[in-house]
Amino acid sequence: MNRTELHSYFETPGTVILPVIHVLDNDQVSRNIQIAKNQNVPGVFLINHDISVDTFIPIIRNVRSVFPDLWFGVNFLAVTGRDAFPVLGELAKDGINIDAYWADNARIDENLTIEYQPEAAEIEKVRTKCGWKGLYFGGTAFKKQREVNPEKYQKSAEIASKWMDVVTTSGVATGEAADKSKITVMRSGCGDTAMALASGVTPENAHEYLTDLDCFLVATGINFEGDFYNIDPEKLQRLINTTKTKTNY
Repeated sequence: MNRTELHSYFETPGTVILPVIHVLDNDQVSRNIQIAKNQNVPGVFLINHDISVDTFIPIIRNVRSVFPDLWFGVNFLAVTGRDAFPVLGELAKDGINIDAYWADNARIDENLTIEYQPEAAEIEKVRTKCGWKGLYFGGTAFKKQREVNPEKYQKSAEIASKWMDVVTTSGVATGEAADKSKITVMRSGCGDTAMALASGVTPENAHEYLTDLDCFLVATGINFEGDFYNIDPEKLQRLINTTKTKTNY
């Protein structure tokens, strides 16, 4: 997906803000989704940071029931698309449509060629076969995964742009801002492919990334201080205000 297509899809010229909710239970998720909806963000991501996938699935079903028109994506922690896409396909058959999947690791190997990416190719094959139609946000040079030599950030992003809808990267850890030079280099590698950042974005530093990035997946930067699970509406609004100050390109 190119940058123009992403911004058209979300109907915004600026960086798309997608709050990430670390899921605990139905009440906590619904409460935070309502906060996000009240601030008019285009959607949210849900992640099972502290619960099993088996516990997560009924919550996903409940979210779609309670919020039938909500745009939302999911992240099954440490699960690649190879195993996630069939689950999403089965949910879709039950009428539970998930709009996006975010994998921390898209299994891109920057030491191979763009065309020869056997693990990414396997994931693509599974995605096609399962029938799920959502957007794929693929983790590339991502936190807590196999370390990528900074000299290969550009190549890693270039390869990734051929295997997913939105190339998604991060800082070194949850809540840690990404080095601006990393983002700039990866932007160069992505060319016109949409690119997202999934750690360390705050209302205070977001302006540094606006030119290079099309999407912020953000949790700790908009949560209450010291609270891993609940969105602070005031912080979210300040981040929204920051992204309105300029368009991406």
